[in-house]
Amino acid sequence: MAASLLKVPAYIPQQQQNHLFFFPRGCSSRSSGTISHNKRLCMLPVVSMSASPLQLQLHLEKSASSTQNISIPIMVNGCSGKMGKAVIKAADAAGLHVVPISFGCDEESGQALQVCGREFLVHGPSDRESVLAFVFDKYPNLIVVDYTVPTAVNDNADLYCKVGVPFVMGTTGGDRDQLRKIVEDSKVYAVISPQMGKQVVAFLAAMEIMAEQFPGAFSGYSLEVMESHQASKVDASGTAKAVISCFSKLGVSFDMDQIQLIRDPKQQLEMVGVPEEHLSGHAFHMYHLSSPDETVSFEFQHNVCGRSIYAEGTIDAVIFLAKKVQSKDSKYIYNMIDVLREGNMR
Repeated sequence: MAASLLKVPAYIPQQQQNHLFFFPRGCSSRSSGTISHNKRLCMLPVVSMSASPLQLQLHLEKSASSTQNISIPIMVNGCSGKMGKAVIKAADAAGLHVVPISFGCDEESGQALQVCGREFLVHGPSDRESVLAFVFDKYPNLIVVDYTVPTAVNDNADLYCKVGVPFVMGTTGGDRDQLRKIVEDSKVYAVISPQMGKQVVAFLAAMEIMAEQFPGAFSGYSLEVMESHQASKVDASGTAKAVISCFSKLGVSFDMDQIQLIRDPKQQLEMVGVPEEHLSGHAFHMYHLSSPDETVSFEFQHNVCGRSIYAEGTIDAVIFLAKKVQSKDSKYIYNMIDVLREGNMR
């Protein structure tokens, strides 16, 4: 179908509801909708220190001498978080050069942390501008990856744009309109997407096309939505909301407060079928449609275990963005649908 007709969703997150029995037990390699993930990575504090420019230079030179991965240098901010560690692992596997410097919270500032088998110097808010400028001068082709916290999104983007560093913003939250404005005004290249799972993005894009091409196709149908996420996620998934908005265009009446949120680990284990090792990081969604006389039903389901799907999508976004910077493309702001359309994913 004509991709040009696609309207990109403002956000792309996740959800679910009744009919718990529609989920298969666990995340098996046989299920095309399930993505497995490796065990969580280590993050051990090594030493507290305040890095001078000379120490930064020596640290970067030491790192460069121990790796052959110099094609695209990336700086992962939030390296001690679960997504940060997953991205570092994926970057290593893709042959990218991960710069061993990262931004963190005040409590981490001045520490050297062991992440994925290497030492990262972590800097807090007070010296991040000078540090970023130093690293960007050392690596002119640098791409920053941001997996920090929602409250830091706009301040971090302001910094990246001020220094002129291209970046991939995977962190959700913040003022998204202001985020886009600062990038547009500064003409810094960026991929901005709260949903980095490229397969999930492709599914949402297909839903958008169907909704635009066939409005009202499911008029009169009832909808049930169930979503299961780790207990720390208190709100309803944005992905689910985006899917529901597509169903609304297709003629289905549904209120967002009807979404069934599953956050209890016992229910997730026994009813939903989430593997125990992924209770702390998963996204199971189910959408069940029924005709008015209940003689016809449709089900849409996607189950994600772990974070590798998002990390892999992030690396694709980095490679995509590096090409745009190199070609001096006239467009500056991109999302994951742009990455998908490029067609060069690994």
